[in-house]
Amino acid sequence: MNLLEQLFKWKKLKTPVDLSPVETDMHSHLIPGIDDGAPDMATVITLLDLLSQMGFKKVITTPHIMKDLYRNSSEIILEGEAKVKEAIKEAGIPIDFKAGAEYLVDDGFTRLVEQKDLLTISDNYLLIELPYFSPPAQLSEILFELQLAGYKVILAHPERYAYWHGHFGRYEDLHARGLYFQLNIISLSGYYSSHIRKLSQKLIDARMIDFLGTDLHSLQYFQIMEKALLDPFLAKLVNSGRLKNPYL
Repeated sequence: MNLLEQLFKWKKLKTPVDLSPVETDMHSHLIPGIDDGAPDMATVITLLDLLSQMGFKKVITTPHIMKDLYRNSSEIILEGEAKVKEAIKEAGIPIDFKAGAEYLVDDGFTRLVEQKDLLTISDNYLLIELPYFSPPAQLSEILFELQLAGYKVILAHPERYAYWHGHFGRYEDLHARGLYFQLNIISLSGYYSSHIRKLSQKLIDARMIDFLGTDLHSLQYFQIMEKALLDPFLAKLVNSGRLKNPYL
């Protein structure tokens, strides 16, 4: 037993969860060199091939857009999408590929909303993430305006926002207001922390997870994600019939 398993001991399944029913991975960082994700096209192609072998038919990659760190634009992302599609064709990988974005809710995001310059995932689904230190002061108002504009807002990895871990009612309130929740598969591995793993399980038990994502950045991420495939809570989620991934 390695150190990670000693720190986060959990009951394992005998066989890995089959992710093929999920069909679509809707959160990853697989356009090379534009954020903290895959550094080059060779890594992208390797990861896409692994996802295809795992049973995914479609990947909607979501590069970061952050005002103070990753100043990507729709144009930059779509140019990257075209290059990856060409590389997939050359490699002969049987997977559909599309690009959206993962938007940090910051000052830059509010300007993009005003300009109506947002890359959706599919059917007006919009993926957002929050700062890790504290939620935006005007979060409720921002979500209301997005929904009023017709966006179906997905909150990326809600299990990772530690400021809500002791306030589960906040999750219940946001979900009841129509905010969709997307869980990172890797969160069930114990990689981030045991607290995040437990919160992930609680959200699954509460039937509040709507989407599942790999959040793939690298080969290391994929290797850690494989550990999570032995988690019974992942099996419970995949077999629940609640996931909306296949409809993207």
